[in-house]
This record gives sequence, C-alpha cells and structure tokens, in this order.
Amino acid sequence: MTVLETPSIVEGRAVRRAQLPQFTLVGAPDAPVVVVLGGISATRHVVSSTGQPGWWNAIAGDARAIDTNRFRVLGIDFLDAGRDATGRPRRIVTTHDQALWLMRALQSTGVGRAHAIVGSSYGGMVALAFAERFAAHVDRLVILSAAHESAPMSTALRTLQRRIVELGLETGRPDEAMAIARGVAMTTYRTAAEFAERFASRPLSLSNNGARFEVDDYLRDRGDRFASNMRPERFLALSLSTDLHRVDPRRITVPATLVAAEGDAIVPRPQMETLAARLAGPSNLVHLPTRVGHDAFLVETDRVSAILSAALTD
Repeated sequence: MTVLETPSIVEGRAVRRAQLPQFTLVGAPDAPVVVVLGGISATRHVVSSTGQPGWWNAIAGDARAIDTNRFRVLGIDFLDAGRDATGRPRRIVTTHDQALWLMRALQSTGVGRAHAIVGSSYGGMVALAFAERFAAHVDRLVILSAAHESAPMSTALRTLQRRIVELGLETGRPDEAMAIARGVAMTTYRTAAEFAERFASRPLSLSNNGARFEVDDYLRDRGDRFASNMRPERFLALSLSTDLHRVDPRRITVPATLVAAEGDAIVPRPQMETLAARLAGPSNLVHLPTRVGHDAFLVETDRVSAILSAALTD
C-alpha cells in the first residue's frame, strides 16, 4: 500500500503549500481512485496514515468496504476562509469552490478520472457540485445525507449557530461559543428517539445553583472536542458554505447512489427524493435504517459498508 501526501513541487515549479490542496492518497499502486469527503470537521486523513488517525477507518482501509487493496482513497482538507487577491479577508467559500479545489488535487496526483466520489453530509454537497462541473472526471457518485440545496430549517439552525460563534468572537469567548454551537448541532445530527434511549430526563445532581443532566455532560464533551479542533473562522466559512450550496440536478448526468438516513433532520428524506427525481443521470435512492439520524454515516458501520460495497462494484 502506498501513501502520497501533498507535494511541494508541481510540474517542476516550487509552489507554497498554501496554494495547493492538502490531500492524502492511500492504497494499492495504480488502482482506481475513490475520493472520500466527509462533513465540515472531516480531514484529508480518511484512512490512518503517516501517524494520523483516519476519521472513517471503519469504512475505508484494508479489507473494508472501500478496500485499499482494490482502490486508492483520496482525501482532501476543505478550502476555508482566507484572503482574496487584494488581501482582504474572505468569508464566502462555495461548494463549487471546493469542487475546483478537489479538481486541483486530482490533477496534482496525476489522476485524470475518479472511479467514484463518496460524499457524506457537506462532502456530499461538494461531490454534487463536482459532478455538475466536472462530469468527465468521475464515473459515479455515492451521496450520503446531502442534497442539491440546504433545507430551510437546516439553514435556520446553522444561522443561529453562526450567531453564537460570532458573539463569542466579539466577547472574547470563542471556544465557549464554539462548544455551545456544536452542542446545538448535535441535537440535530441525532434523533429524539436516540436521546430518549440514552439519557434520562431526571438530573444527575441538584443544588441551589442549578442542576446537572447526563445529556448536558454529553453535549459539553462533544462541544469541547469540536472547539479544540476547529477554528471559529473555519467553522463560520464552512457553515455558511453549506447554506449557500446550490446545484441544478438537471445538469448532473453522473450515475448516483443516494442514501437517505432514517430520521435525518438535516437532510429529510423528501429532499433526497426530490434530488433523485430531478437528476439527469441514473440514480438509486437507498433507505438507511437507523436510530441516530444524520450521523448514521459515522455510526451505522455495517449498513453503510453494505451500501458502499454494492455501489462501488455494480
């Protein structure tokens, strides 16, 4: 198995790393390439390599559904906020910008065409944008919990999350704000049914100053972990990018497998059905039974693996 990291030299010309997509390419030499893109917190390390843990190790790797003995797995770090040509701060980054970023990564590796792009959540939006613009460079799509545009309720929730983070930046408490925003997000990434099974409504402790609940401990832990790994500016840019996402399904001819997770509050099944009906190319809408909702692509390892194995080999 070979591992390729972002080169610092392209076509014999020295280029600063910041000008190139940061990527990893892991798998059998000369095997077909499967691009794997996750949510906004995902990194280029899809599979464990060069001492870095992989965020989708249960799905991609040696003898996994995306088997690195059969495929090369390409992961990238998403483009985020930076500065424009005049040096001014730039907050807006679109999924079509990410598609071009991915195209640059493919070109820098010498890969002319991907066997597939597997995109989950935000990564699925990027995959759809790539297929709309660069159809000649991908054979198939597997889209998990992503659609052609943001649902209005999802935009409303993310707008509030961004306002929390912006307030944190203004008041000098960005980490706390990021943690709270992530806690709000977790109530939409998971389902009420799962929370009812996992957490009791009665407090763990009660005092004159308030109460402590098990679910609060869970949300604080998830929020703190997120805040320690995500810069506020990056979060704001990628969250906004999610809400700005728009593709025209009638311009997407690449064959697609669409995966709708049961109880997904962020990308409801009717929205996935609309996408399937409007795509210009052949599509297959697959139902993913789960109790966790949007996060099923991270949790339902066996079911997601079965769907991917079929989608990548048919």
